[in-house]
Amino acid sequence: GSPHKHDTFEAHGEPLGVEEVRLTKRALGWPEDKSFYIPDEALAQFRRSVEKGRDLEAQWHRRVDDLRATDLQLADKLRQTLAGELPKGWEAALPRFTPTDGAMATRDAGQKTILALAEVIPNLVGGSGDLDPSTRTALKGQGDFQSPNFTPPEGAPPTQGLVGGQTGYVGRNIHFGIREHAMAGIATGMALHGGVLPFAATFFTFSDYMRPSIRLAALSKAHVIYVWTHDSIGLGEDGPTHQPVEQLASLRAMPDLMLLRPADANETVEAWKIAVAHSEGPVGLVLTRQKLPTLDRSTLAPAAGTAKGAYVLADSAAGPPKLILIATGSELSIALEAHNQLTREGVASRVVSMPCWDLFQAQPRSYKDTVLPPAVKARVSVEAGSPLGWERYVGLEGAIIGLDRFGASAPGEIVMRELGFTAEHIVKVAKSILAGNRSG
Repeated sequence: GSPHKHDTFEAHGEPLGVEEVRLTKRALGWPEDKSFYIPDEALAQFRRSVEKGRDLEAQWHRRVDDLRATDLQLADKLRQTLAGELPKGWEAALPRFTPTDGAMATRDAGQKTILALAEVIPNLVGGSGDLDPSTRTALKGQGDFQSPNFTPPEGAPPTQGLVGGQTGYVGRNIHFGIREHAMAGIATGMALHGGVLPFAATFFTFSDYMRPSIRLAALSKAHVIYVWTHDSIGLGEDGPTHQPVEQLASLRAMPDLMLLRPADANETVEAWKIAVAHSEGPVGLVLTRQKLPTLDRSTLAPAAGTAKGAYVLADSAAGPPKLILIATGSELSIALEAHNQLTREGVASRVVSMPCWDLFQAQPRSYKDTVLPPAVKARVSVEAGSPLGWERYVGLEGAIIGLDRFGASAPGEIVMRELGFTAEHIVKVAKSILAGNRSG
C-alpha cells in the first residue's frame, strides 16, 4: 500500500496526493505514469463477474418461463410478490375487537393481527431478537427458516417444530438471536431484494441497538416493519434499563421512518394495516406489555381515524371544547378518564388520539385545524416518554405531561402513578392551564 500513509488515519481521512499515489503505484508494481490504471487481471476478473451475472439472470428467466408454462397461477403470485403487490381483499382478514373482549395489551392485539395477516399474505416473513414469546410475533404453524443442510450439534435439542410447520427455506419464522443490529440489517436487505415483506421484533428500548440499520432502511425507503414492545415505564419491574424514555422522540426525528403508537386493540389493528400498505419506507409499531382497556367504539370515534395520524376520540356535550387533551398509546385511556372527570365538573374538554405524528403532519391544514382548533390554546399532551417535540401541538400556553427522567423498578401501575400518569394529575394540570387561559 501507501509507503508513508498505510496504517495511519491519513489514509482514511484525506487524499493520498500526487506524489504518494506515484509511490503507491511503485510499491504495487504498477506503471507510475498511467492515471486511472486498471491491471489486466483485475479487468478480466470483473468481466468474468459480468458474464456470470448475465448467466444467472438468464437462468432465472428460464425458470420463471418454465413455471409460467406449468403453473400459471403460482407464476402470477410470484410476479405479484416481486412487484410488492398485496393479495386482493387482504384487509378482510383483520380482526376487530369490542369491550367484551376485555382489556388487552397491544402486543397481544398485535399477535392476533399478525397471525391473521400471515394466513392471507404468504410473503410476510420475519422474527425477533430471541424474544418471540415476549414480543408475540411467532407465526405459529408457519415453520422455522434455516438451511435444509443444517445439522444440529450432537446432543443439541431438535430445532424443528419450535413454532410448528416445516424447517427449511419454506419456514417463515427467522430466529435472529440476540443481535438486533444484524436483524434489522437483514430485514432491510430482504426488503430491498423484494418478494418478501419482512418484520423484525424486539423490546422498544433495544431499538437503540438497531439504529444504524433503521437509518439505512429509512434512507433506502425499504419496506420493513419493526415491532417494538414493552414501550414505556408501564412495563414494570424490569426497571430503567428496559423502560424506554427517549426512544419515541429520537425515532420521530428520523426522516422517512413512520412511527405508530396505538392506544388499544383496534388502533393496533389499524396500525398494522397502515404498516403493511405503506411501501415508501420502514414503519415502527410501538406496543405495550401491560393490558389496556378496549375502548368502546360505539360511543367513541372509530379507530379508523388512526390512518390520519390523529383524530377526535371524544368531545364534551357541553359545547365547544375549552381544553384539548392529546395522548398516545397507553396514556389515551388515562386521558379519557380525565376528560370524563372534567365533564362531570362542567369543563368542556376534547380528547385527541395521536398515534402517528407523521401521518397527522401529512394531513391538510383544514383537517388539522378541525382536530386541534387554533383558537383553543389550553392544551395538555400526555405521553410516557420524553416531552421533546410536543411543543408543536400544545403551543407555548399548553402543558406537557411527559418524562424528563428515567423510570424505576416497580409494578408498572405504581411507576405510572408515581411519575404523574393518572387521571387526577391530568385534571390538576388541565385546571391550572385553564386558570391561565381564561379568555380561551
